[in-house]
Order: sequence, then C-alpha cells, then structure tokens
Amino acid sequence: MTMLDPNAAKVLAAMAGQPTLDMMTPPQARAMFSTAFPTMQAAKPAVAEVRDLAAEGTQGSIPLRLYRPAGSQAAAMLPGIVFFHGGGWVIGDLETYDNICRLLCNAAGCAVVSVDYRLAPEHKFPAAAVDAFDALRWVAAHAAGLGIDAARLAVAGDSAGGNLAAVVSLMARDAGGPALKHQLLFYPVTDLSGETESYRVNGSDYFLTQTLMRWFGDHYVNDVGDRIDWRASPLLAHKHGELPSATVLVCGFDPLRDEGVAYAAVLQGAGVPTQLIRADSQIHGYLLMDAAIPEVAQMIKDCSASLRRALF
Repeated sequence: MTMLDPNAAKVLAAMAGQPTLDMMTPPQARAMFSTAFPTMQAAKPAVAEVRDLAAEGTQGSIPLRLYRPAGSQAAAMLPGIVFFHGGGWVIGDLETYDNICRLLCNAAGCAVVSVDYRLAPEHKFPAAAVDAFDALRWVAAHAAGLGIDAARLAVAGDSAGGNLAAVVSLMARDAGGPALKHQLLFYPVTDLSGETESYRVNGSDYFLTQTLMRWFGDHYVNDVGDRIDWRASPLLAHKHGELPSATVLVCGFDPLRDEGVAYAAVLQGAGVPTQLIRADSQIHGYLLMDAAIPEVAQMIKDCSASLRRALF
C-alpha cells in the first residue's frame, strides 16, 4: 500500500484544528485561501514577462494574466497555454495561482494565459464555463498581438480548472474551434455525482473532503440537473472522440482520483492519445504547495513534457 508523502502529511498536520473552507462564507473562504496557500509556495520563478490583460467575453470583461518564459525573445511566436485555476468554482484567483503559472510557463517553454473567470455563487453555472470558452476564443483571436502561435494552443487547469479545461476542449470541438493541440488536466473534477470509491476512502482526512466538494458543488450548480450537464461533468459528455491529446494527473489521497482515472480511460477508449500520471502518495491541491512539497517542481516538468511533445 502506498504511504502518504511525509511532506503532505506535515501540511495536513498544520491544517488540523483550523476552520475548514466549508465552514465559511464564500468571501471568507476566498480570503483564507488567498492568504494561506501563498505561505506554502516558494519564491516566484523569474519569467521573461508578466502582463495583465482583459478579454471581452459575451457576458463581460474577463481579467487575464500573460506569462512568457524565461529566456524567450520578445518577438518570438510561442505556443500558448490557456490556464484555468482551481478552487471549486468558488475560490481562487490570479495571484494564488501565480507560482504554478510561472513554473508551467518555464517548464513548457510556452506562453501561459491565466484566466480569472467569474466565481459562484454570485455567478452560478454555467458562468465559469462560458467565461473559460470566451477567454480561449479571445486568446486565439488575439494570438498574434500576444506573441502566441494560434496554431499551437493548449488548455490546462487544476481541480475545477481541470474541469473547465476539459469542458472547453469539448466546446471547442463542437464549435469547430479554436483548434487545440493538448489538454493538461491536474486532478480534475469530471463527475459531480461524487459516488466513486476514492470519495469513500479519501473523503474525510486529506484537505479536500466530501463535505467541501458538496459545498463547492452546491454553490456552483443551480439544481440537480446541472450536475449531470456535461458542462459541469465532462465525463458525461455524449462523445469524447476527436478531442485534443490529454495528460491527466491524479493523486492517490484525493477524493477526485477515480473520476480522473475514469476520464483518462474514456478519452483513451474514444481514441484520444492520453497519458495518465499517478502521484500515488500525494493529496489534492499539492501543486500549489511547491515550498512545502518540493516534488512539485519535478511533477510540473514531467507534465510539461507532454505539452512540449504536442506543441513543438
């Protein structure tokens, strides 16, 4: 049996006895998340450029942040990764995800555009998915001005952001574009039913709990019917063929583990080239903890290898 990573165990021990996010209001949870997680992050890796932008979406302006990798030339047309942050569609922002975007940018050698989509419950389903797809379309349309090669685009995200990356891959396929080369899904939400074995065995002791996932889902969706809409649960999409190649990372001590495995299997079964990477000793959200869990940097590099194969 795989043992919990000792550094992850230290993180969990430090969290023990603290109020959990599901005990808070969404604004309180956002404040807690944006304060606590940066304390577990290493110094910001240097990149060539960071620039805040805004996309004009169908339902309003969407804040973005553009990163270009260290050592890249200003005039270079780089592959682009549109990144969607996690946080259960309720919490998370550009600042909390600044480190992971810098790490991904440098490891992949690509420009990264991080998307600050609207959050629930102020903006219920499908607002996040609408913003995510609008942002992708805006980046594709404005790629030349951003120094991005529109013919070499990928999407990426973690947890709820992994959900959005999977959803916009489906949306782009069905809409006839933008064309995507790869989808990088870090421990994604793919099925809001929450009925897997990993929910039962990992649902109470490893930061992301069944209770917290229920809190996130209840704030995001309007009703039970939304939970089986493929834009919330991409595992339930009518078909999974003709999608960009995929890399799916799952963590052993994560209630979302089994739905990530299931999504990789569905993609593979539909003929989509898919790599499943297992971090069997890790907990949900660990990629945001690169100072507390040093293995993060290598995992970002390992996952970025798939991006490089797809985009270069």
